[in-house]
Amino acid sequence: MKVITTIDEVRDQVKSWRNNGESIGLVPTMGYLHEGHQSLMASAKKDNQRVIVTIFVNPMQFGPKEDLASYPRDLERDKKACQQMGVDLIFWPSADEMYDANFNSYVNVNGLTDALCGKKRPGHFKGVCTVVTKLFNITQPDRAYFGQKDAQQLAVIQRMVQDLNIPIEIIGCPIVRESDGLAKSSRNSYLSEQERLAAICLYRSIEQAKQMIKAGEKSVATILKAMQNVINNEPLAKIDYIEFVDFATLTNVDVLKQDSLCALAVYIGKTRLIDNFIYHH
Repeated sequence: MKVITTIDEVRDQVKSWRNNGESIGLVPTMGYLHEGHQSLMASAKKDNQRVIVTIFVNPMQFGPKEDLASYPRDLERDKKACQQMGVDLIFWPSADEMYDANFNSYVNVNGLTDALCGKKRPGHFKGVCTVVTKLFNITQPDRAYFGQKDAQQLAVIQRMVQDLNIPIEIIGCPIVRESDGLAKSSRNSYLSEQERLAAICLYRSIEQAKQMIKAGEKSVATILKAMQNVINNEPLAKIDYIEFVDFATLTNVDVLKQDSLCALAVYIGKTRLIDNFIYHH
């Protein structure tokens, strides 16, 4: 497994794989890898002859008051996680390598980025779409793998690839959870012991919603109310949003329908956690 820091070296490696007719899977990450990321690597490994993992904490997708400086980083740990999964190449660029001093081009996906996290984190998805487009152009993979935990990100990237005719298959992979249901996330490392226990309320609210849906409830307002109650009963939790939207367009739905995405963001203490599920008949 190679760890490469420059764009030119990645291009050279990709070129030689291409010349051998080998297929390439890309897993873009911000590092501090966990089993969720490893499940993406496993899918990439299954579908492709070569796997590239990119590790880049992208400054462009963090707002001025967000956790860029404190976001967890641990390259040695990440290397082990990649090695375990048989990754061929880690691309670990610096911010200067990705953005030169005169950098001035951005990718915006309108509409889809106005909802959910986009509403709360202005500029976030512009940063995501720009860096992902750059990574696509640098690594030129056949397929790229994203977790459903960031469901809005997945929807936005699928739309971007379709709109801009980017010849890459986007593959969404299911959420990986801890044994008590908490969605795996690099940001879970911020939680104190007490907060970690409180964080289960996101999953409990999802389970509550699923039970109601199973029992035939279709009214989004009714389901939302029950979810809010579960979370508001947890003193350390503060709801940022809970919404039901159509997964393809991310516009709000009042009545549950096929491919409705229920997405939530909740502050546990100072840490903002997200979770979701997609309703299929």
